[in-house]
Amino acid sequence: MKKLEAYIEKLGLSSDPETLDLYRRYRDEVLRRNESINLTAVRDPDEFEEKHLVDSLSVFEVEAFRQAKRVLDVGTGAGLPGIPLAIAMPGTQFVLMDSVRKKLTQVEEMASLLLLDNVTVIHARAEEAASKRDFRESFDFVVSRAVANLSTLCEYTLPYVRQGGSFAAYKTRSAMDEIREAERAAEVLGGGRMQVVEPFGAESGHILVCIEKARPTPKGYPRKAGTPAKLPL
Repeated sequence: MKKLEAYIEKLGLSSDPETLDLYRRYRDEVLRRNESINLTAVRDPDEFEEKHLVDSLSVFEVEAFRQAKRVLDVGTGAGLPGIPLAIAMPGTQFVLMDSVRKKLTQVEEMASLLLLDNVTVIHARAEEAASKRDFRESFDFVVSRAVANLSTLCEYTLPYVRQGGSFAAYKTRSAMDEIREAERAAEVLGGGRMQVVEPFGAESGHILVCIEKARPTPKGYPRKAGTPAKLPL
């Protein structure tokens, strides 16, 4: 776990043995469970460290994230980036959302094994839970590593972000055209300043697209389930 430890120290996060052990146990649990349920295409422990753990923590290079007290991870899959972030920020509450119940069950079990009492999971489609009073425009920060068009991701996520909060999408460096095309969607959904951050520590090829929430999201958004993906704004 040398790459992870070096990156954590650069970020100024805790690299004590207990914390590093949590990352190691999480990695091992995902890879063990991956033999019976498809949680990730990554099979090698060292590759998992770089492509999932280091990459997930790269959002700490965004100052607004460090100030967040309530964070939502949309499309968490195997618990990424939510679980690594929750390990690093025990004083912050994390809600991990996914529409695939069997994956979410694994995530909930792993969070329990790691004694992460700052993690809650919710089985829901992003388009549907956004109408709930406890969720709509109630999060300081929303993250997503989900594989989806950025315009679609904006509609999935920005309704959850409070005014003054932010959303960060993990994207590949080849997504610049997609990012430009998403500017209109972000504006329609209440987004303000958009910033692209290239993390200094992540070698996975990801960049972070950060969008501030400037105005309330109009009541008609997100549209009904399936529409944002089929007809991006």
